[in-house]
Amino acid sequence: MQKDPQSLGQQTHSNPQILPLRPASQVMQLERLGSLHQSRLSFMRTLIRRMVAENWQITSSVFDLDEQGYGTVVYQIDATFGIFSYVLFSHYLDPDNRNDRVIANQWDLTMALCEGTVDAEQLEFLRANVPKQEAGRVDSRVLVLSRANRSARTFDYVVDELTLGRQPDVDVIAEVGYLYRTTAAYGSGKLGMADWEKVRTKHRDFARPFAAEMFTCYMLRHFSMQQADYLAAQRAPDTAVPLHQDIKRYIGIGNSTGLGMAPFLINHPLLINQWIEMRETALATVVAASETGVDKATLERLDKATLRVIQHLGEIITADERQSNSNVVVRGELQLLHRWLQEQGAALAKAHFVWADLVQYAEQQWGIETQEVINTLLIELYPELVDGLEEQMGVEESHQVTPEMSVAQLLEITEDKYDWALAIDFERFESMGVFWYRSQEKMEPRLGQTNFDMGMEKEMPLAIGRRVRECYNLLHDYHQAHPRQNVAHFILNNPHYSGIVARIQTMAESQYGEIRGNLIDADVLPIHLLRCKLSFFGVSKFDPRSRLWVRNTMFQGAPLISDFGKPFVDDWQFPIKPVLTAR
Repeated sequence: MQKDPQSLGQQTHSNPQILPLRPASQVMQLERLGSLHQSRLSFMRTLIRRMVAENWQITSSVFDLDEQGYGTVVYQIDATFGIFSYVLFSHYLDPDNRNDRVIANQWDLTMALCEGTVDAEQLEFLRANVPKQEAGRVDSRVLVLSRANRSARTFDYVVDELTLGRQPDVDVIAEVGYLYRTTAAYGSGKLGMADWEKVRTKHRDFARPFAAEMFTCYMLRHFSMQQADYLAAQRAPDTAVPLHQDIKRYIGIGNSTGLGMAPFLINHPLLINQWIEMRETALATVVAASETGVDKATLERLDKATLRVIQHLGEIITADERQSNSNVVVRGELQLLHRWLQEQGAALAKAHFVWADLVQYAEQQWGIETQEVINTLLIELYPELVDGLEEQMGVEESHQVTPEMSVAQLLEITEDKYDWALAIDFERFESMGVFWYRSQEKMEPRLGQTNFDMGMEKEMPLAIGRRVRECYNLLHDYHQAHPRQNVAHFILNNPHYSGIVARIQTMAESQYGEIRGNLIDADVLPIHLLRCKLSFFGVSKFDPRSRLWVRNTMFQGAPLISDFGKPFVDDWQFPIKPVLTAR
């Protein structure tokens, strides 16, 4: 039931307190993680700000396409601290072979981001390997390997319209939102590529997490529109028109994300802790900034952003009933917020209104997704306070055993930090209803049904809650028998539990690293894991295709390369259909 915020802001705050970081018991619930949206700290956003501010120079050193748009393109990137090459191969792909699943072995485009300039010899080496993707091999000069397929209906429609000398209908483009979609962007040492340590220490331009992967997708977006313009000009050199700049900014890159992304959040808890902590720090900072009151202009900015989200959600087309219903509910709740801001805005500015009131009201009256939309919008209001946190999104990852710790102390830590895991009843069959494994064909994660699907003996160690419970039970029994012994003794007697012991001891020092959910429950929704990570990438327009994979859009609304070096307001989150203006 939607609640109207009439009572919000009626109390005054003579001594408002700084809002502390929200507790992990609230933030790290699986459903909340699956309700996050991109923020100013998301990697696409921070990459765009860097490229625009530093005016990266991106030019085509090779543009060798035939009249059908097939061939080779090499872009040279003159970034602030180095030179890079983006090598792209455009192939003919039989429509019957176009497949967005990871098992595909042919694509419309294959790409590689390389350090330095690419000479003729290296280009031939890349030509022989990049189109093969996982079946090929590259060297450490390559930072990222990727591939993409056309959205055939949208791409052909756009080219046909440009060929006829007119702009495509924005409503038609909005149905999909992109001309190409990518299914993978590999980095960090896979297939012989440069590992993260090399990228982080040698290439400062891409030293933030996933910056190189996000740049690879951004360049795909650039090529997709350049190829559409090129093909139209080839077909009708006298009458064709290029895509309108506003339409170009609205076009993004499609992405299909499945279970392959899910293990990352479990296998990198220290990094996830850092991401979440910086986002929560941003939220706490902006809430604290309002302790002296929120002025009318800022309230108006929030209202304008709220209307944008309402329109954005209304323009999303999804066949997923759960997501569609969620979008309707969020729009309805945001409409209440909008009406309240319109009616009460002037009075609020005089009544010493603080954001803590809005955050608290949303938590009490509205759904989780609406709460997180509001939190994102609040962060957007204060770039000068939060943007500096983008330099703190990385962390050194290492899980270490503290052997001298007493078993008694480890038991206490487990009871304190992993109470959520100990509360799960693993005696229930449903609590262990599924298991995670890797497919033999592509070594990609899959989800199987316990006692039904084959492969349980190859289960991936992602059930952290169950592992903690098993370890705790052993620790308890061991402590009863050996009350004065320490962790070193326990591990010598139970070596298979050294990994989970190291994790418990290491993560005890963090707040947000562990996802507080049973990832092997029969009703688990892995899509929450995907949404969480994708929100930190910076995607938009989530379109779940099942509980196991989701389509989304990257860089929709983002500036173009032609915008680099110009005055820029970073407000392209929650993209909406453009109203075309004159060039």
